[in-house]
Amino acid sequence: MRYKLTFVVGLALGFVVGTRAGRERYEQMKKSAQAFAQNPAVRNAAESAAQTGRQVAGKAAHVVGDKVGDRLPSSVTDRFHALSGRGANGKVEDDDWGTSNT
Repeated sequence: MRYKLTFVVGLALGFVVGTRAGRERYEQMKKSAQAFAQNPAVRNAAESAAQTGRQVAGKAAHVVGDKVGDRLPSSVTDRFHALSGRGANGKVEDDDWGTSNT
C-alpha cells in the first residue's frame, strides 16, 4: 500500500511540475539531475553506501542462516548456501558482484 501511495504522489507531483513549468524547465531540471548524478563525490558516496549495505546484508544472512540452518531440511540449507555465495562447506566464495571500476 505504501508503494502505491508513493507512486501516486510522485505521479501527481510530476504532473503538476510538468504542467506548470513547461518543457524548458523540465529539460533544465533533467540536466541538473544528470550533472548531480555524474558528480564523482556523489558516485563515490553512492557506491560506498551500496557496498556497506551489501556487507551488512551478507553478515545478517550468514547469522540467520547459521542459526536457522540447523532446523531446516538439508535441501533448503544447501539452496540457501548456494544463493548466499557460500559453498556446502560454509566458506564464503568471493565474487566480483557490486565492484565497480569507476
